[in-house]
Amino acid sequence: MIGIPQRSETPSLTDQKLLAKYAKRFDAVLAHIDGHLDGDLSVETLSRLANFSAYHFHRQFSGFMGVPVSRYVQLTRLRRAAHQLAASPQVSVVQAALGAGFESPEAFSRAFRRAFGMPPSAFAKAPNWKAWSAVFVVPHLARRISMQIRIVNFPETRVAALDHHGAPNRVGETVARFRQWRMQTGQSPVASCRTFGIPYDNPDTTPAEDFRFAVCGEMRDALQANTYGVQARVIPAGRCAVIRHVGSLDCIGETIYPVYRDWLPASGEELRDHPLVFEYLSVYPETPAERWETDVYVPLK
Repeated sequence: MIGIPQRSETPSLTDQKLLAKYAKRFDAVLAHIDGHLDGDLSVETLSRLANFSAYHFHRQFSGFMGVPVSRYVQLTRLRRAAHQLAASPQVSVVQAALGAGFESPEAFSRAFRRAFGMPPSAFAKAPNWKAWSAVFVVPHLARRISMQIRIVNFPETRVAALDHHGAPNRVGETVARFRQWRMQTGQSPVASCRTFGIPYDNPDTTPAEDFRFAVCGEMRDALQANTYGVQARVIPAGRCAVIRHVGSLDCIGETIYPVYRDWLPASGEELRDHPLVFEYLSVYPETPAERWETDVYVPLK
């Protein structure tokens, strides 16, 4: 039986090459799964793709990923459905179920309820990515997330800020008002100034009426008096762990929670007393939501 090279604290050059070879083959399998969730994802099909024996593939997959292939496929299908339900209110449970490769809405609802303890219709109304993160635990992917995190020194940044206070699903109204201020005044132009968001509360644990969020634009000149409620503010300098989120902002919690759950306890780092900072790298609405890129800064001491 072909086995996975055993990891050690000081792997030999040969072991490193074998691990890299395995990683490349499994990365191809993971990419195929992501791109064909409504297709044939049987062990026979995936083992041929990886050029592994079908007889041993499920053991190799479990050894490398930390979960059985059937469990990974089901979680990934549920993941896509959860994204659709959270980011697109017009998507029905039936559409999410069929789009994720489930044979019927009933089978999808049963799997979703077993995983999250709630029906998909309830998740669509109030997405809880903390609960999702607790379910979607895949050791190999946790290591990949850790490899994507960088430690940077965030510079002191002067911004214009418009505060939102109320339901998270109405932040878009505050964003629209901030964009209107930008266009009318010409201050903090999108083409040359960065855009940030500062969540002062966790939408998964804070009552909707108490949720606070600031929409911010980088400032280079003094803020002019305005009737929009836009105020001058400073994002302080400091060390931060930064990771990039790709996809709808409705699903950003899926990127954030593993940082706290997996990376932070193992890193030896301590959090600084400042909220997260989101830097929006994509232009709205020109960039489709599924391709939005957002850097998430986690303040560290």
